[in-house]
Amino acid sequence: MDSILETARLKLQEMELTDLNFVADLLGNAEVMNYWPKCFSREEAQEWIAKQRDRYNKDGFGYWLVIEKKTERPVWQAGLMKLEIQGKREIGLGYIIHRPFWQKGFATESASACIQYAFRKLKEPRVIALIRPENEASKNVAQKLLMMPEGITEYAGFKHLIFAVEKK
Repeated sequence: MDSILETARLKLQEMELTDLNFVADLLGNAEVMNYWPKCFSREEAQEWIAKQRDRYNKDGFGYWLVIEKKTERPVWQAGLMKLEIQGKREIGLGYIIHRPFWQKGFATESASACIQYAFRKLKEPRVIALIRPENEASKNVAQKLLMMPEGITEYAGFKHLIFAVEKK
């Protein structure tokens, strides 16, 4: 599979159904999904992959599988999605990091590449991240990416902080 993006340590590529074992393990992990409404079943993980494949076809982007170059193993997902927030079209940044790979700087590295992709390839003027107020780790990643908090919104039935960064 060809990479969409590459960083010093990571490759981001489209998810395939052959990634289901990893995706099901990731989305089924209670620690990883702590700020989501629930853990996903294997069937829901398969639907998640199908949803990303639809996004790739419709929008040209979605959540991508992140592969560690050194081991050639998947470590999490990161990517972009179209959102409508408070009546405005936005490009949202998202990342779901598997527990064994926390605290290695991979989230910041892959999320930064996604933001640059939005600015350079998609010609977007800004990128947002919706983060639950209690999710300190995600807020820290957003701040490392120089994203600034700019409000609160309701999304998927939960209160989220809106972090944003604009192209310079």
